[in-house]
Amino acid sequence: MRVLVVDDDPGVAETVRRMLVAEGWVVDVAHDGRTGLEKASTDGFDVVVLDIMMPGLNGYEVVRQLRRAGNWTPVLMLTAKDGEYDQADAFDFGADDYLTKPFSFVVLIARLRALVRRGAPARPTVLTAGSLTVDPAAHLARRGETELTLTPREFGVLEYLMRRKGEVATKAEILRAVWDVNFHGDENVVEVYISYLRRRIDTPFGCKAIETIRGVGYRLAADGG
Repeated sequence: MRVLVVDDDPGVAETVRRMLVAEGWVVDVAHDGRTGLEKASTDGFDVVVLDIMMPGLNGYEVVRQLRRAGNWTPVLMLTAKDGEYDQADAFDFGADDYLTKPFSFVVLIARLRALVRRGAPARPTVLTAGSLTVDPAAHLARRGETELTLTPREFGVLEYLMRRKGEVATKAEILRAVWDVNFHGDENVVEVYISYLRRRIDTPFGCKAIETIRGVGYRLAADGG
């Protein structure tokens, strides 16, 4: 099995490389995001181990560009960033697994084997509503030919509404789907993000995709507005 280790810490990268080689893996190493992206894009690895904070390109951008290019090689993020939003962002951008440093090598090997057994996932269905399209795995949204710049939270709200296009979603339902299940803040945060989305996906294009159903919630028009 061929694995690419991308980490800007030479000590960590070499330790992981030696341990994987001892397990019989063929290992290549890159010490920055751009080199890692180039190798992952061209060299046909079975799995990629990817740090987040690196020079050149960070790990989020590396995995995002891989997915946008149609490269579905399994990616495990191996990082010191242990926040729940860090993990959520990694998965939003297309990572398949997440392990924090310091880590157990036994657990790392077990997770890599599991990813390799599953193999590269099939490209997920692109969600469409008229001229509006969302590719969840590539974390890419477009209005016609124009790529939309969205934050991870905005993207999450849009994806949820796209999956339920033509249906009414309440604020509570959107919160449960996009925010943490233990979120206890004001439901009106959903209204704020709906406003942000309208400025990005509707207003510049003269469209009205997101409808407000007073006293109930929001609905994304099946025809994309």
